Amino acid sequence: MAFSILAFSLGILLKIFSGGANTAVIAEEYTAAVQIAESLMAGTAETPLKVGQSSGVENEKFDWLVEVNPYQFNPENSDPESTRTVLYKVKVTVSWGNDNVESDARKLELTTLKLVNKINAL
Repeated sequence: MAFSILAFSLGILLKIFSGGANTAVIAEEYTAAVQIAESLMAGTAETPLKVGQSSGVENEKFDWLVEVNPYQFNPENSDPESTRTVLYKVKVTVSWGNDNVESDARKLELTTLKLVNKINAL
């Protein structure tokens, strides 16, 4: 009887510790994904923005996609022709995990707006 209780208790303890280890791995993956996304977002500030998409793979695990599109912002009493700037929406998506198993697929998105001089946008 005591052996059964000990075996049951050890089983519960192993499950608790393995769940904690799994959570630590997932947290580490999210941290890496955030670093990749922030790096890609910062890279859009270093080069002239071009409308379109670029994609790639980082560390053979994280798929990334950068999308740049014009952002339509038309406040009242504003003349778009006289404005010297253009607003762009930049979205960075980082995904990883098993896409075939929904519970294993993970995705992170960062989105921002970038204001660019029209002269630089041409």
